[in-house]
Amino acid sequence: MGSEEEPSQMRRALVDSLAGAISGGISRTVTSPLDVIKIRFQVQLEPTTSWGVLQRDVYGPSKYTGLLQATKDILREEGLPGFWRGNVPALLMYMPYTAIQFTVLHKLKTFASGSSRTEDHLHLSPYLSYVSGALAGCAATIGSYPFDLLRTILASQGEPKVYPTMRSAFVDIIKTRGVQGLYSGLSPTLVEIIPYAGLQFGSYDTFKRSMMTWNRYRYSHLNLGSEDDSVSSFQLFLCGFAAGTFSKAACHPLDVVKKRFQCRLKD
Repeated sequence: MGSEEEPSQMRRALVDSLAGAISGGISRTVTSPLDVIKIRFQVQLEPTTSWGVLQRDVYGPSKYTGLLQATKDILREEGLPGFWRGNVPALLMYMPYTAIQFTVLHKLKTFASGSSRTEDHLHLSPYLSYVSGALAGCAATIGSYPFDLLRTILASQGEPKVYPTMRSAFVDIIKTRGVQGLYSGLSPTLVEIIPYAGLQFGSYDTFKRSMMTWNRYRYSHLNLGSEDDSVSSFQLFLCGFAAGTFSKAACHPLDVVKKRFQCRLKD
């Protein structure tokens, strides 16, 4: 019976990975303007706060000082295409990243729980969920990192461009630094992804278990019939939103360090 369940559960995990990659690609394209602005702020050495701008004798003038100002500057200097710089390598990164991450995560949780059933994975301790998420994040990062590097380099450059296309950036990196240049900044990226992916999946499982407990309480105490603990799509969205926000906020300083390392290739 167990051997029959394994292919079925694995197919389900692969379908979920594919669906996640497609939906993630769409959402990444839609939110690309915000991602470009975020990267510009992260790699800018000068402060972006109003107080920092006043200290020009210490820091020098800041190109970007606020969300609205950065939007106007990018639109004026680069036009609408400027908001989608680096989107192609971002999409090329996201698809293998998602596929590797969810496949490895499913395998690790199956090994840890002794079952390939997704329902049984929820019974894992938060510690195991954190470790599984961190290891899956590391595997996905290593497998897709060159595209992440190219995305950051292209999105961070303003006018005049250092690299007009993804191909020119790729060729220059290979020519000047070799294949290992495509993995420049990998170490700080792994330092960032371990807590980020661990917190993301660990907290998601925790939020989902809490939501199931709430559903059981709601059904049993409000006389709604059977004690159904299934989680609705909207509840899953809330769990994912909360887990993503929490992990991003906690690991944002490490993301800034990672972007600074990646952008050294432009110098």
